[in-house]
Amino acid sequence: MSDPELLAGHVDPLVAAEHPGLAVVSARVPFAPGPTPPEIRERLRHAADRWRGPQAVALRTRPVPWAYRVLFRHLGLDPDVTRTPVEALVLERLLHGGLRAHGMPEDALALATLETGVALYALDAAKVRGRVGIAGGERIALADAAGPIAPLFSPLGAGHAPGRRTRELLLVAIVAPEVPALFVEEAVWTAAAALPTVDASS
Repeated sequence: MSDPELLAGHVDPLVAAEHPGLAVVSARVPFAPGPTPPEIRERLRHAADRWRGPQAVALRTRPVPWAYRVLFRHLGLDPDVTRTPVEALVLERLLHGGLRAHGMPEDALALATLETGVALYALDAAKVRGRVGIAGGERIALADAAGPIAPLFSPLGAGHAPGRRTRELLLVAIVAPEVPALFVEEAVWTAAAALPTVDASS
């Protein structure tokens, strides 16, 4: 599969003024629901194994994880309580001795986040109206043309989450200020390449 086209989303001007550099990037990719392929489970295991005690302690000092910690604090989230996506994965790896497979697209997102540090969502593309961006309000949220989808870094509601009938995903990267575009591109492309696009049961 060729690399998907990345599209920048609109950021509410008030949000952009308060959080300069905050961005959202998305890409549509084909998808076939099902279990995580063995080769992706193996890649996920190897990616998780790179994060042992000393590496986990040093994680937050790396530029990309640090950028998300700073963003969390600016959003009023304590990153030592509400973990950034990559820190949550590394903590799970340390507590359980590895990462449990959750199926697709969750494992594709986990692989991409572990390898790049970038925060990713996967939406059912058929349930999205227009381009995804960031909206202001009482809580800053991921949003499409129909309105808010979910507060930033909160779980998706059932209205936009992928399901058994999903055949196209919208991969969405929430980009913290100071995160290089190269990392964002790599995260989306890694997740896209890990996704199954043919349902073996069909």
